Amino acid sequence: MKFEKLWLIWPLLKTIAREGFTTPTEIQEKVIPFAVQGKDILWSAQTGSGKTLAFVLPILQLLYNDRLERALPDGPIKRKIEALIIAPTRELAVQIWEACKPYCSDTNLKHTVICGWVNDFHQIKAIEKWVDILVATPGRLEDLISQWVIKLSYVKILTLDEADRMLHLWFLWDVHKVLKRIPTEKTTFFFSATMPKEIQALANSLLNNPEKIAIVSKKAALPTITQQVYHVKPSHRRQLLQMLVKRKSFSSIIVFVKKKDDVAYITQYVKSAGVKVDCIHKDRTQNGRQKALNALKNGDIKVLVATDIASRGLDIHDLSCVINYNIPNEAETYIHRIGRTARAGKKGTAITFMIDHEEAELAAIEKLIDQKLEVITEKDYLKEKVVESKTASHKNFTANGAQKSKKSNKKSEPTKYGKAMRIEMEKKKKKRK
Repeated sequence: MKFEKLWLIWPLLKTIAREGFTTPTEIQEKVIPFAVQGKDILWSAQTGSGKTLAFVLPILQLLYNDRLERALPDGPIKRKIEALIIAPTRELAVQIWEACKPYCSDTNLKHTVICGWVNDFHQIKAIEKWVDILVATPGRLEDLISQWVIKLSYVKILTLDEADRMLHLWFLWDVHKVLKRIPTEKTTFFFSATMPKEIQALANSLLNNPEKIAIVSKKAALPTITQQVYHVKPSHRRQLLQMLVKRKSFSSIIVFVKKKDDVAYITQYVKSAGVKVDCIHKDRTQNGRQKALNALKNGDIKVLVATDIASRGLDIHDLSCVINYNIPNEAETYIHRIGRTARAGKKGTAITFMIDHEEAELAAIEKLIDQKLEVITEKDYLKEKVVESKTASHKNFTANGAQKSKKSNKKSEPTKYGKAMRIEMEKKKKKRK
């Protein structure tokens, strides 16, 4: 199917072609025809399915058509926030904002993003200039509402993205406070990868006779990903990580860790291997986090060390590999982590470190994806290391097989063991005499 068959307006189709998209993803194909009619939608899909455009395009079309019906001028007008998109993390909010950019320019719609850990001066100035579409994280949104900077009484379209993630990040209370300020008559797009009871209750309170669309494949966490598990001793994880990040076959890597406190020393491990690296975690400023992400996207660094704040919503094209330095406690988290690679049908590699007594976590992952994962034992890993070592040392040999010698004026110093043997032999000689 082509985008032309999804009832999209010409300005959007023109931008889609310019951006290089030819055919919609499955989620886009199923959601867009209902969404452009203004129907409430409840949907879930695996990561990397193209869900952002699935709601961004309908939002723009609904607002564009509404403006035409009201015969509003194309020039400067006093704009009100008519579409609100709430995302759980700064990275996801910025990504949605960036996805809107090219399409807003062709539809003459204004949009901006507000999120925490950024000076709110420029965000307030952007809102005061009036916007049609606001992308926001719950905490900063509620903060600016309480300052009377933002009014949501004109919102016609509400989108909640990654609602289950908001539950895990304790944002649900902020979301409930925001929702009280939005008109009851509106179009709502509700996305959640999982449906715990709290999220189901929220969806039921917001949606009016929604179209329910589920594209969830638990039997395969993306078939284009090569998945491996290294059974390794805790003391050997550093050495294994340094070996993997130096592989030339991996052009870009995200290393996931469990705790923010682990980020610093694991980043240092990668750096000591001679590989360019940066990191992101919740305590870094938004500018610092965005700078690190852009560095990975642009190839300025090879490795990004991150907590699970980067496991959902981030779209990094051509990411070669995901390394789980710690096996995640929740099987769902594993799927979201490895979903950063092999985006849009491309191939990728996911490597997970597993130490003793973590077999239960591995079993839960295998049960969720209905797939037995390849486990590389330490014996196999050591063989792999020897092969790589021989390949690297091959450069020290000449073409005829003779080892290159390095001239040195320094005499080689005997080892402690060699000294002890020499002393023992001298004692024996004296006894014979």
